[in-house]
Amino acid sequence: MSEEAVTTGWDAIDEAVEQIYGEQEPKHYGTLISYALGGADPLDGISVYEADEPLPHWHFVTYGFSELYEKESDYAEESGYGFELTFRLVKGGDEEEPPAWALNLLQNMGRYVFNSGNVFRAGDYLDANGPICLGADTELTALAFVADPELPTIDTANGQVQFLQMVGITNDELEAMQTWNTLGVLSVGLPHMPSYITDLNRESLLVDEVIVKAVQMGMVQEGSNTGILFVDQLDWTAGKKGWLRKSPSILTIGAKQAEIIGKLLRGRLLKDKELTLAGPNNRIILERGEQSNYTEEADAVRIVLHDRAVEEMGKRLLPKQCEFEVPIKDGMTMRIVQTMITDQEGHVVKTIG
Repeated sequence: MSEEAVTTGWDAIDEAVEQIYGEQEPKHYGTLISYALGGADPLDGISVYEADEPLPHWHFVTYGFSELYEKESDYAEESGYGFELTFRLVKGGDEEEPPAWALNLLQNMGRYVFNSGNVFRAGDYLDANGPICLGADTELTALAFVADPELPTIDTANGQVQFLQMVGITNDELEAMQTWNTLGVLSVGLPHMPSYITDLNRESLLVDEVIVKAVQMGMVQEGSNTGILFVDQLDWTAGKKGWLRKSPSILTIGAKQAEIIGKLLRGRLLKDKELTLAGPNNRIILERGEQSNYTEEADAVRIVLHDRAVEEMGKRLLPKQCEFEVPIKDGMTMRIVQTMITDQEGHVVKTIG
């Protein structure tokens, strides 16, 4: 006689969702072969509920980021990664099943977390570098994360679990979140996006002048909450100092992220906040100071910029290939190179710069 599986974590999620949907039987999509045994999908399952308010939509809830069975990790406060993802998607009038692409998107989020160890928290964002639904004609090319408005954090036998809702966002909304903050932009946009329901057909929130002004005011008054920006194309070449030949150091970035870096320089440094650019092989720390200079440290390059240098760089950091000198002691060149956007097969689908 075999022992019954312990499902205390799973049961706790079921109980939380039942508070909203009662006896509704969800459409559940489980995993046949676990990820640990070589299966393709890292999440043990995804349940999908039908909701009518504030407008008809599918409500996806994941099982797998937290500890669903017995406690395995040493950290008692949180269950597993400490969260499960949810996703609310507009329901088409004739839809009887939730779209497969949304299930795949949630499994892809699982692969990202399981493979990288990076976790999501309310206020985070993620650039998808393309439509969140592959092949769809949509402006939504990134994701933001906010606490699910109906599912509060729960305490389970395995630790705490927060329900984080993914929200599809446009590229200009992503930039607004980077230059101000994610929750601020989502909050002012809530009247146009009730319960943070994702609608592939919606236009950018920033066509509304009221929202644009709120974002601009937030950025001016509060600055940017983005302390670390992950930069795909980032390189530092140290300059050469000598009697006969002298060359400046070169900071290289990709055209795709050049403009947002310029905005963040003003939104962070002019508010006396550091900005860190984190690349695959380099880390650049930028800070405000009275004299512009740079220091090569063991694991990073620290660049100090005076206000004039911040303003000048902010204006010249644009999504086009170019080079310009930065007014800094010992000399530094800013180099912006082309960015190639590729599809899943590695084919170049767009060139920036």
